[in-house]
Amino acid sequence: MLSRVLLVSAPGKVILHGEYAVVHGKVALAAAVNMRTFLRLQPQGNGKLDLNLPNIGIKRTWDVARLQLLDTSFLEQGDFTVLTEEQMEKLKEVAGFPEDCANHERLAVLAFLYLYLSICRKQRALPSLDITVWSELPPGAGLGSSAAYSVCLAAALLTACEEIPNPLKEEEGASRPQSLKILLTHTKVSRSTKAIIASVSNRLLKFPEIVAPLLTSINAISLECERVLGEMATAPALEHYFMLEELIDMNQHLLNALGLGHTSLDQLCQMTMAHGLHSKLTGAGCGGCGITLLRPDLEGPKVEAAKQALISYGFDCWETSLGAPGISIHSSSSLDAPVRQALDGL
Repeated sequence: MLSRVLLVSAPGKVILHGEYAVVHGKVALAAAVNMRTFLRLQPQGNGKLDLNLPNIGIKRTWDVARLQLLDTSFLEQGDFTVLTEEQMEKLKEVAGFPEDCANHERLAVLAFLYLYLSICRKQRALPSLDITVWSELPPGAGLGSSAAYSVCLAAALLTACEEIPNPLKEEEGASRPQSLKILLTHTKVSRSTKAIIASVSNRLLKFPEIVAPLLTSINAISLECERVLGEMATAPALEHYFMLEELIDMNQHLLNALGLGHTSLDQLCQMTMAHGLHSKLTGAGCGGCGITLLRPDLEGPKVEAAKQALISYGFDCWETSLGAPGISIHSSSSLDAPVRQALDGL
């Protein structure tokens, strides 16, 4: 068991093209976004297991000695892809949720306990740990915040228990891949992905000769985007960005035809187009998030003007990039001061 502090991060994700078409067997393109979830794991000697999630106001503590007495054989059942109802109920007993516990807190805590018990029970004794997770990713926005949280937990616990090697020395000084700059905008309009999937499927059943070609066209856009990105990897040119902008515009119209649009997304596209920028929804649609491509020839003031216009309208907006590194282990000195402060609880 490692005895020092461990710092881990994982990126969020956006879908470039292929939303919902992928449900019907078409190609989708997803990319890591350079907004990350960070985790600090610190071994401690007080016999406690502490979980702190400042983004969503969760702070929980368990007594390790009591956890050690648990019969964890129920975790050996099944194929580890989907927890059974019995496994979920036993984890809820371990968690000890209060009556007024919100659903997002239940899910976050259950994921943590499942990974902690599944990974650490192989040790001679369950470790006493203080774990803090802080994220740049807004929860519930379709940007992969839950996946990044789970990946950070799994990587940190596996590394701390020496189930996988610590790659820090190999990763130090590694160069980043070439990335696409974007504006990522959160409309703050919530939606049910499950309900939208059902709506698209119903539209396909109702109008098969209309909707099927739309899905085929979205598939073709994904493939063409993949081809363009492949060319850009070896010899990027401004013409490639113009092609990506055309693909973005066409896909946004097709997604609207599938019933995935929303007045907030229309407003986003109109506001960025007024500044010469091209946008589309990403993920679930019917609200949620949109991405705006930033060509390398764009002047900084124009990008900033578009960003401020979106923020003034009430949206959240970040200037970031696609093509970020995956799961990473950091030294403390490599983290920006705001991230260190958030993990330290300042």
